[in-house]
Amino acid sequence: MTKPNRILMTGAAGIIGQQIRDGLRELATHVRLSDLADPGPAGPGEEIVPCDLTDTPALPGLVRDCDAILHFGGVSTENTAELIHRVNIDGVYHLYEAARKEGVKRILFASSNHAIGFHTRETRLTASTPVRPDSNYGVSKAYGEALASLYWDKYGIETLIVRIGSCFPEPKDRRMMATWMSAGDMLRLIGCMLDAPRLGCPIVYGVSNNDECWWDNSETAYLGWKPQDSSARFAHLFENDPPEDPKDPAVIYQGGGFAKAGHFED
Repeated sequence: MTKPNRILMTGAAGIIGQQIRDGLRELATHVRLSDLADPGPAGPGEEIVPCDLTDTPALPGLVRDCDAILHFGGVSTENTAELIHRVNIDGVYHLYEAARKEGVKRILFASSNHAIGFHTRETRLTASTPVRPDSNYGVSKAYGEALASLYWDKYGIETLIVRIGSCFPEPKDRRMMATWMSAGDMLRLIGCMLDAPRLGCPIVYGVSNNDECWWDNSETAYLGWKPQDSSARFAHLFENDPPEDPKDPAVIYQGGGFAKAGHFED
């Protein structure tokens, strides 16, 4: 594909948005940045369009004239069921509806490892593995994946579903040594998404080339994405951590603490 004229990134002020923002300028002529929080001033080739995902009438204007949407916005961790439903379920539905009506044909949906968090760590997962959410947040991501599938089958809107592991500047704990994804590998994946002549609606595990990994992306190898970074260089950060308890639900399940935690509102 030719270089997109304009792409929209929601959640521009979030952890992932801040890490990849500068690199997006290499992938599109114009980058529209949106968030409720202030992402800072616009740089060259950027425009800032604040928008609340629950403000349904504003969404068509947000996506208008965009060739692609990178949807990183929404509630990014466990929270009340009401808030997650309003933002991550209703909000993503209305975003897809705005995209359909405005003719946007390609979306990246930031799903999460928490959509499959109740699979055990010794279980190797592929794109065909059924969802097994570990939280209300994980359920909202499973919903988004199903919605993306519907809008591809029924309306021809292509979506790259990325089950993101842990996209931080560096791993925060031993578990993230297996789930970590670098900003560089995220940008390379976005580049593959934008360049693919035919995308479809694939599920990709957003993880770098780590020594330990629970996920297999071979079913979506047609995208040509090959992560180049590894968490190995951070191993020294956890050398003195105590041994993990093999009976701890946070160790048994891929979702870690999300799988172990009780109901958020109790």
